[in-house]
Amino acid sequence: MKYCYYPGCTLKTKAKELDLCGRRAAEALGITLCELPEWQCCGGAYTTASDEIATKLASLRALAAAEKEGGVLVTLCTACHHVLKQVEREYRTNPDFAGKAKAYLAPEIPYGGTVKVVHYLELLRDTVGFENLAKKVVKPLVGRKIGAYYGCLFLRPGKVMETDDPENPRLLEDFIAALGGEAVLYPYRNECCGGYTVLENPPAAEKRSREILESAAGFGADCLVTACPLCKYNLEKTGEGKPRVLYFTELLAEALGVREEKA
Repeated sequence: MKYCYYPGCTLKTKAKELDLCGRRAAEALGITLCELPEWQCCGGAYTTASDEIATKLASLRALAAAEKEGGVLVTLCTACHHVLKQVEREYRTNPDFAGKAKAYLAPEIPYGGTVKVVHYLELLRDTVGFENLAKKVVKPLVGRKIGAYYGCLFLRPGKVMETDDPENPRLLEDFIAALGGEAVLYPYRNECCGGYTVLENPPAAEKRSREILESAAGFGADCLVTACPLCKYNLEKTGEGKPRVLYFTELLAEALGVREEKA
């Protein structure tokens, strides 16, 4: 199986393990992620301003490139997934935005509004299947108590993202179970870590992150898994490594026996 793949900027710098482990695990599962050529930053954040066009054009270029190559675009970074999916929906449902976007894009970059943006976790659940994934595990995570941390962008807005129930998600818990680990349920698993407020109000972001970490630890989690580089940064900065925070692809590559240990 081959899919167009949009990594995003952070996966080339601070979040290399999210990308590298994801690629290795995909190959072990018979999936080839074909990185889009000449992709640009997705914009980093989706703005709801109705007259904002410029920050969304890079996402539209990525969608147009994926449309030429089969119509499915796989993402790993929660923020990139959120932006790409929001822009794709706005293009399809807002004629005013679509018309302005076409005027800005070069004629040789047409987009017909047919691309399906799929998160890597959705690919595992809906295409590979967690039952089949479990059969591929060579190093089951037996005895590991793992807390799933969704954050806010992965699930919301629910009617747009449609990845899982935004109030009571199960996707990451089912993923953990497929790898042989024990998923720990705790109250703050789908709450915001403070996000970009860390730039202008670090204490507020620290408070939010600490609540998440203490909630997870209080319910017995040895570590947390996430798909969001910013969430990982905020949680690690606040918790100073306790509990440990990992990308979900790191656990996946480990369970499949394809993760290279750091020296």
